[in-house]
Amino acid sequence: MKKQNILLVFFLIATLSLKAQVLPVGTPVLEDYYRRLQLLGKLDSTISFNVRPLSNEALKQSNIYDPEGSQEHSNSIYRSRNGKGMVQLMPLVWQNQINSNFPYGWNDAGMIPAAGYQTMASAGVYAQYKFLSIQFRPEFVFAQNSDFEGFEGADENAWVKWYRYMNHIDAPERFGTNSYTRFFPGQSSIRLNFHPISIGISTESLWWGPGMKNSLLMSNNAPGFLHATLNTTRPIHTPIGSFEGQLVGGKLEDSGFTPTPLGNPNHHDELYRPKPNDWRYFSGLTLSYQPKWLPGLSLGFNTVFTVNHKDMGNKLGDYLPFFPSNSTSEIFDPEDINNVADQAAQDVNASIFFRWLIPEAQFEIYGEYARNDRSYDLRDLAVQLNHSRSYMFGLRKLFPVRIIDEKDLFEVAFEITQLEPSKNVELRLTSPMYGHTIVRSGYTNLGQILGAGIGYGNNLQTLNVSWLRGIRQIGFQFERLVHHNALFYDLIADRRRNWVDFNFGFYGNYDYKKFIFTGRLIFTKAYNYQYRIGESRNLWSFQNKDSGNIQLQLGAMYRF
Repeated sequence: MKKQNILLVFFLIATLSLKAQVLPVGTPVLEDYYRRLQLLGKLDSTISFNVRPLSNEALKQSNIYDPEGSQEHSNSIYRSRNGKGMVQLMPLVWQNQINSNFPYGWNDAGMIPAAGYQTMASAGVYAQYKFLSIQFRPEFVFAQNSDFEGFEGADENAWVKWYRYMNHIDAPERFGTNSYTRFFPGQSSIRLNFHPISIGISTESLWWGPGMKNSLLMSNNAPGFLHATLNTTRPIHTPIGSFEGQLVGGKLEDSGFTPTPLGNPNHHDELYRPKPNDWRYFSGLTLSYQPKWLPGLSLGFNTVFTVNHKDMGNKLGDYLPFFPSNSTSEIFDPEDINNVADQAAQDVNASIFFRWLIPEAQFEIYGEYARNDRSYDLRDLAVQLNHSRSYMFGLRKLFPVRIIDEKDLFEVAFEITQLEPSKNVELRLTSPMYGHTIVRSGYTNLGQILGAGIGYGNNLQTLNVSWLRGIRQIGFQFERLVHHNALFYDLIADRRRNWVDFNFGFYGNYDYKKFIFTGRLIFTKAYNYQYRIGESRNLWSFQNKDSGNIQLQLGAMYRF
């Protein structure tokens, strides 16, 4: 009888259409492959790539994990006879990385910034019957989490200034002193799909905005969080253009780790202020619009807020990001005009973005501008536009070449992300992007930033050059990463001691039958690591205190 019940359950699942299936954010190789298809004019240009994960309702593939159609006889998909249901085995993905000396890397969901070896494995199943879809794709993460040299303040004053920043964000240098092991629900969801609208509960990673390397307000840098979602599954076409969007309400959690491991008498642990023992509510809205008269151009905005659960009120605005709020905080000081916008006890962030796709030129250009604080009114916004701002800008160009095959392409991509506060911070105090004085865990989940993962207050410039043939790719990458200049100017202000990483490396993707293999080798030269220099005879003659790191990434995806 028990065996019969199991067979009955399997049969019911197997008789559960494919259109509501999504391509999880961070799926190796395939996300960028679909975006390149759009540059080549082979994918619907009204898909903005500003609201992800992408749905197969928009991509229109018989197998979302096989965009080239190379798997004619895939064993991963089981369809019902009446065509109303299907079950698909999702690919098995195994990612590995080693950092030789200190943490490097971001946009890797459940993986953490850590030295040493780290691995993440995931697999799952997707089922759909009529308007109901269920996706279960958990993630397992193990990190060796080796010790490395972190911040070492010279005296108490240095630690006072360091904690001035780190007490306002949950972004630990090291996730404890032992190895790190976690199971996450990962890219899982239960949805009701009434195309072009879907509603459901999910722990999937999200990506809002046009960035390729970074998104200012929502990326897959942190583990996915539990949330309710109302979103489009494809562009909604109207007489004035097409729209895409998503409304989310969810739960964020702390990492449970201190900014730096406690117990060292030289680290002045008394300066650490423990974060509230409370979860945070998150609400966010993204909307992308593509004017009918300007094909390829998409414009949009993001607005999000987080609030400590204990500070929440009971109005609609305490749950949705576009209504008045009733939440308050005991920390609010009505005499401090710089904190007027914090009266609602909410950490509010907003951004605007654009992407212009020109398939005829196989070119795209995009950007995003964000603020970490609300403006007091429109006059304040106009007068101090740079207050608490950050920005991201990028472009990409494909060049047809004939190296071996007529389908070969040459790609050049550039992106810049600036999180360092503007000079206006000297007159109007504010935390760097993602920090907050009331919601002191900042804009994070489980110790990792929800937006750009390059680091708290950091800046990044990236250049990628590669050769492409279908899914296969080989290229090199050059990066310049500037660490937390706000702390540097506050603490050191020595023109010789900015901490700057130069990263250079190679990467490649290769598909073979049902496999997709990925690899990356990055060499880092960290100038003035942790803002340090040695003894000097004169201004520019000093001993170097540089450091270095080698990162090796190897991954494989098996499509059943």
